[in-house]
Amino acid sequence: MIVDPVAAFKTHPTVPLSSPTSVAPVPTVVPSLPEYQDATDTGERTLWVVFVVMVVASIVFTGLSWNVPVSKRLYHIITTLITIIAALSYFAMASGHGIGYHHVVIRDSHKHVPDTEHDLYRQVYWARYVDWTLTTPLLLLDLTLLAGVNGGNILITIIADIVMVLTGLFAAFGTEGTPQKWGWYAIACIAYLVIVWQLVYHGRAAAVAKGGKVGNFFAAIGGFTLIIWTIYPIIWGIADGSRHMNVDEEIIAYAVLDILAKPIFGAWLLFTHVSMPETNVDLGGFWSHGITGEGQIRVGDDDEGA
Repeated sequence: MIVDPVAAFKTHPTVPLSSPTSVAPVPTVVPSLPEYQDATDTGERTLWVVFVVMVVASIVFTGLSWNVPVSKRLYHIITTLITIIAALSYFAMASGHGIGYHHVVIRDSHKHVPDTEHDLYRQVYWARYVDWTLTTPLLLLDLTLLAGVNGGNILITIIADIVMVLTGLFAAFGTEGTPQKWGWYAIACIAYLVIVWQLVYHGRAAAVAKGGKVGNFFAAIGGFTLIIWTIYPIIWGIADGSRHMNVDEEIIAYAVLDILAKPIFGAWLLFTHVSMPETNVDLGGFWSHGITGEGQIRVGDDDEGA
């Protein structure tokens, strides 16, 4: 019997034209593009502003030193060098130099498909670490000379400071998921505790021995410095460490701290030093007079009795 297919379909409309399937479509995984965390115009403008602040502070500190005898300019010279080096560092960062990228591989989790990975590149301003390696020992030299700390403890303090800054740089470029990043960070924190111990224990005792006024001033400016320096590793952990702070916010945070730790610290130290003779470090000899006639080698003169 010949059956009309159209009539058969009308008679049995529930007959499916194709067999159903229970397999859902397989989701498509689209590879992620690399992610770059860079500074924007806000961060770059901040760098230029701090550069100008450091230049102005350097000019002011230089002018203050002209009113002080050469033998008593030690604080002025050290403090001016701090802001000059910081100005050079900020000029480098603002003009696009002294910048590197830390590469991190980020794993992304998905519900119905395998996990994927994407590359993240975050700006690291290594010029900032060069700045800190040079300026923070000078800043500590200001404090330890103010207190009258002995040479041995000054050397320990400065070496601990250099270790702290360099290990912080190693941590900034450390590989994720290995002991590098947070291991170096832990070493930097231990070095910082050595600095705190030297200033709080030896520095405080030496400053009090020079008199009540010096002891109180050292406690104030030293405490101010330690509070600011304690915020630095916190910012590092939030920014470079865990990347919970974008690059612009990192720049602004460090900019505020650098202004407080350098120009503000320097102005406080120099203006108070002028009104407090007990803090003077009077240097004579070569520092004040250069090489005099005594001890010079004379060529061509006959020795007596020759």
